[in-house]
Amino acid sequence: MKIALFGYGKMGKEIEQIALRRSHEIGLKIDENNIGSVTKSALQKCDAAIEFSTPHSAIANMEKCFDAGVPVIVGTTGWYGKAEEVKKTCLDKNGCLFYTSNFSIGVNVFFKLNEHLAKMMNSYPDYNVSMEEIHHIHKLDAPSGTAISLAKQIIENVVRKKVYVNAKSKKPEELEIISRRTDEVPGTHAVKYSSAIDDIEIIHTAHNRKGFAMGAVLAAEFVKDKKGIYGMSDLMHL
Repeated sequence: MKIALFGYGKMGKEIEQIALRRSHEIGLKIDENNIGSVTKSALQKCDAAIEFSTPHSAIANMEKCFDAGVPVIVGTTGWYGKAEEVKKTCLDKNGCLFYTSNFSIGVNVFFKLNEHLAKMMNSYPDYNVSMEEIHHIHKLDAPSGTAISLAKQIIENVVRKKVYVNAKSKKPEELEIISRRTDEVPGTHAVKYSSAIDDIEIIHTAHNRKGFAMGAVLAAEFVKDKKGIYGMSDLMHL
């Protein structure tokens, strides 16, 4: 299949390498230098688009894909405040949107583990839950989209937590998320339940970007000729 890449930074280049190894073709490479020259007809020559740009440009890029009738896979985070509007636009235009806060197979297994642990720990109020996420210094949003997804799972299942905050907190109803930006760290997420007796902690550590890139290419293969809205639970049958 022929793939359009929105965003040709480190992630875009990783996606390109994996796509080529899987016998796909990169039809368009789009970044801030040529976004203005991308036409509807050029996009329509591609079977799918993969969007890894920036939070402020992601929505406009998705809309270009909806207008062209090209399925779009979105790895950019930081735009979720307008997710309902974007999904409505997608459906109104009979488009296809695949989005997730994290394309890693391992992270999506981690999501299921986090959800299950939160349900278990709801019965043990002596344990306070908190989170930490660490990413590279170039990441623009904090907390990360993955951390927000983990936090939402916890809030949905641990009734004593009502809201997440991206700061230290001693308020029992607040879920504390500490965001750190260090060097070129691909991504680490930790969820910790602490009590006076012991701690329970689950951690996912990415060693490189290949897992995210592979997931994005698998998603592109998955959405070919599809309409509607999808996520990693559809791809992984979770």
